[in-house]
Amino acid sequence: MGRAWLCSVTCFDASGALDLAAQATLWERAARAGVGIYVAGSSPGEGYALRPDEVVALLGLGIEVARGRVPIRAMGVEPRHAPQMLELLALAKQGGADAAQIYSLDVGHGGKPTASELERYLRRSLEASAIPVALSSHAFIGYLLPVSLIEQLAREYPHLVGVNVTTPDIPYLSEVVDRLRGRLEICVGGPMHVVTALALGADGFLSTEAALVPARCAELVAAFARGDHAAGFAAHAELMRWMRATSVVPGASVRRTKAAMAVLGLAGTGVREPHAPLEITEIDALRTELRRLGLAASA
Repeated sequence: MGRAWLCSVTCFDASGALDLAAQATLWERAARAGVGIYVAGSSPGEGYALRPDEVVALLGLGIEVARGRVPIRAMGVEPRHAPQMLELLALAKQGGADAAQIYSLDVGHGGKPTASELERYLRRSLEASAIPVALSSHAFIGYLLPVSLIEQLAREYPHLVGVNVTTPDIPYLSEVVDRLRGRLEICVGGPMHVVTALALGADGFLSTEAALVPARCAELVAAFARGDHAAGFAAHAELMRWMRATSVVPGASVRRTKAAMAVLGLAGTGVREPHAPLEITEIDALRTELRRLGLAASA
């Protein structure tokens, strides 16, 4: 079944402490809309700033809020080596996650792993996981997973259930869908290419926009599933307006998303280092842009 997924922010109070009440509110909105939840991710989730016990606590909260309605998955951060990925997989199991994402290996300093190093890392991670997993093939890390390798791993590891593809390389996405549709859940990162992905036969998409307008994200996927392309196109156009509007806030996606949460009156918009606290001027600029695009009232 196709689905929209939330790449969730982690809610902090003004002091930088976890704000579990705000987190529960955010995830209740997603679950009510039928949006799946990825927890403790990289940029939006500030995963690099989270302690292991906090990751487990967040997963437990997600299960408490949403289990039985939508899946809860551990997203994690880009690892430098396999032991870092294995730690996340162990935390995901401990926290009761339905599944976890295996990020691509980031060897640092702009380097890329060799083909044998990458395969060794992925196999080691897959073999260590006691829960279902999805792979990440993300252009921001500097390379994409070879489709033939994904296909081979999908044949050998039944608990590999999905792949999240984030790239402007549409021929690559097309090949992933052609070779793995029906075997893996295939989602794209962000709303930019979701219409193309669904047209090719993919299953859904991941986004931070699902923290702001989860029902519209869910409607986009549902509309195409029922053949109502006009409704799907309308939802997609609105999500792209949200994405354009939040870009007035500089910095990483977590800052843009939390500024929009502040405009919508949602709590939990504190951040941890290296991110600086949101400025009132940034929130005001975003509020103005949302109003200009006619979006504030639709949230």
